[in-house]
Amino acid sequence: MSPSHENTCRVRPGGEGIRLLPGNRFFYLNGFFSVIILLFILLPLLRMVTQPSLTDLLATIRDPEVLASLWLSIYTAGAAAFLSLLFGTPLAYLLARHEFIGKKLVESIIDLPIMIPHPVVGIALLSLAGRNHWLGKVMASLGVTIMGSVTGIIAVMTFVGLPFYINSAKAGFEGVPVRFERVARSLGAGPASAFFRVTVPLSWRHLLCGVILCAARAVSEFGAVVIVAYHPMIAPVLMFERFTAYGLKYSQPVAVWLILACLGLFLLMRLVARPMRRVP
Repeated sequence: MSPSHENTCRVRPGGEGIRLLPGNRFFYLNGFFSVIILLFILLPLLRMVTQPSLTDLLATIRDPEVLASLWLSIYTAGAAAFLSLLFGTPLAYLLARHEFIGKKLVESIIDLPIMIPHPVVGIALLSLAGRNHWLGKVMASLGVTIMGSVTGIIAVMTFVGLPFYINSAKAGFEGVPVRFERVARSLGAGPASAFFRVTVPLSWRHLLCGVILCAARAVSEFGAVVIVAYHPMIAPVLMFERFTAYGLKYSQPVAVWLILACLGLFLLMRLVARPMRRVP
């Protein structure tokens, strides 16, 4: 190793990694591009958050229409996350534990809602629930309405948020060694008992992070919701309506409260995802 290289990096005892010293140019290059990315994200959001006055923000949060839209966004996003947890967990476990023909196709189908334009999601759901489709006729006979209803909003949010939950839960299940379940089975536990008493407790952080990611994605959905249910208004739709009708001044405070709600969700996810400190 050359003397110049010795002055720029050191290997920590035990091979834990490299401690970068001030002379490392690659470190400064990474830092430069990192600052650019952070500014690219932060500057528009800081402008958005700081432009409305505190008086406008307080007046907005006291507006019954704004409160109703924010509550509807949180309620429907929570319902979508719960449905993803209930119906997505078995699929995530199946993908984590088994190999089968067409598995890659199934994984690609799960990721599809992330990639397709979201207005397409709204149009697809409406065509499925229409009177000309057998499923739409069954839903109509049961009194279930998709167009212009809370049910439609939850359906859309579940559609766009489900991939985030399934992928997170799948990663959690893959992180639990199969031998743990086999030991539980050898001690007399059934498959379901081994799953709920061994696998779930060891992967609960991934499951909870998946729920939070699903809810965070759902609460910000606009393109599909505005097609399926313009009314009742969730917060993004209300923000869009106020922007088109009154301009930035009346839409920004609603956007600020929505940003704060999303920031709270992601802070919660980061706190949950932190590894537990080991007692020496």
